[in-house]
Formats: sequence, structure tokens, C-alpha cells
Amino acid sequence: MIEVGVPTDEAAGWLGRLRTGLGRSAGKLASGIGDLFVKRTLDDEALEELEELLIGADLGVSAAARLAGGLAKTRFAQEVTADEVRSALAEQVAEILEPVARPFTIHEARKPHVMLICGVNGSGKTTTIGKLAAMFRHVGLSVILAAGDTFRAAAVEQLQVWGQRANSPVLTREPGADAASLAFDAFRLAQAERADILIIDTAGRLQNKADLMAELQKIVRVLGKLDETAPHDCLLVLDATVGQNAHSQVEVFRDMVEVTGLVMTKLDGTAKGGVVVGLADRFGLPVHAVGVGEGVADMRPFEARAYARSLLGLEA
Repeated sequence: MIEVGVPTDEAAGWLGRLRTGLGRSAGKLASGIGDLFVKRTLDDEALEELEELLIGADLGVSAAARLAGGLAKTRFAQEVTADEVRSALAEQVAEILEPVARPFTIHEARKPHVMLICGVNGSGKTTTIGKLAAMFRHVGLSVILAAGDTFRAAAVEQLQVWGQRANSPVLTREPGADAASLAFDAFRLAQAERADILIIDTAGRLQNKADLMAELQKIVRVLGKLDETAPHDCLLVLDATVGQNAHSQVEVFRDMVEVTGLVMTKLDGTAKGGVVVGLADRFGLPVHAVGVGEGVADMRPFEARAYARSLLGLEA
């Protein structure tokens, strides 16, 4: 098995991009905590205000209560500063995120390791596939892409551009073609080529939920005919800018397919980076990667402590 992490020679640069990308989220939390705690005693009123602040930062009701309660256990009735609160919260956030922060694990013996990518239109799904392909290529793995969102010509064209950037072939079909048939052909091609990874794009038309469910389930059945363990990963791409709506998207797609992990995009365009904490607390699904920009190198494997400290505006 190969665990795909952040290359050592890129670690410092990635931490900087992560901190910059989470700047809006960190600024919202840091300023709010700074306003609340100016040598203030941590009493019930302060805890209630802190909990409201955390909910407003999209951490969710459950996670906010958990964090405020954890702080109360160690600091209640004590005078605290904003920096002390941020540091304590960062430690707790890291504890919530650690169990879900899992690098991609690629099984070399599978040839290919099949990844099915799901998500609503506009979530950054196609771009994410291109970035993942580039990340896997960077560590020496061969990748084939399948343009399974056959109803959107723009998605196919976009994936072809990303395929060129990542030096990875893209299998396409005519507009409106059967996505499951394309997935089957892509799997056969990947097997013949002895590719390490096959990444399959899918449609995200939630307005036709029944049709989308049938299509996704058909793709899964077809892949299972060639390998009963496939797809080996079913990744849900979530746009961080939607905040708490990400929770309902997880629920919807889990009704359709067996979601095995999450990828978060567009964290640089929002002050809602706390949603990752809420998702981890509620669903416990692995968070494999996060994106903080448009560049190829702006998506990397998820690291709990670095994320937690960057979210609270602390040096990672």
C-alpha cells in the first residue's frame, strides 16, 4: 500500500498556503474571540457567548458545545486571554479532526485502484479530479481519468484540460452517453494499461435525484462486475462556501452510494472553514484532502493539527 502525503520538500510551502487559504475563517474566529476575552473570567455567560461564536463560524451546534464544554473543564472560573482560548480550542479541534484525517491509501496490487468522485454541480468536482491526478502523478503513480459527467460538455472539456496538465489520459464519450458504460470501458482500459489509479467523474444533478441515484448505483454495479471490491473509494467533494448545507449534501449522497471519504474545496473563498470540524464531529467520515486555491499544488492531503491551528489563526 502507498500512503500519499504532503511531500517533505513541499511541507513548509503547503502550510503557508493552508494558513493563507484559511485566513478569512481564522480572521472571523480570532477577532470574535479577541472581542470576547480581554482578561475575562471564563464564566457561564462567557461560555455561552463563545458557543454562539463557534456556531456562527459554522462549526455546528454539537461541535461548538463540545469545544465550549472542554474549555470549561480546564479553565472555568479562571481569568483567560484570547490567545489562551485560541490555543486551547486549537488543541480540542485537532482532537476532533485527528480520527478523520486520513491520507489516501493506494493498493498497488489492484491495478487499478478505482476512485468514484461524487458531488453536486459547482462543488469543484472536476477541478478536484485534476488536482488529485496531479498529486498522484507527483509521487510516481499512473492515472487514467474517465469523464463520467456526460451531460455537461463543459465538464468533459475541463477534465481534458486537467488531464493534459497532469499528464493523464482522459476517456470520453459523446454527450449524453451512458455513464456506466463509460465507467466499464475505463476500468477495462485501466486494467489493460496496468494503471495504478482510475478516477471516474460523475454527474451532480440533484434536481433529478432519483435519476442521479439510479445512475450512480448502476455505475457501482458495473464496476463490481469487473472487481467485486470496486469502487475502492467513493469520494464526496464538498464546497466549503456552502457552510452548513454541506451536512445535507453528505446525507443525500450517503443515501445514493457508500461514501467512503470527503474532499473539501474552496476553503480560501469563505469564512466557513469551521464546517470541516462540524462534519468530522457529526459524520466521522475520513477527510482525505482540502483545497485552498486554484493551482495544482493548492490541494493536498488533510492534516488535522495544521488545519486546527490555521483555523484559529495560529502558526501551524
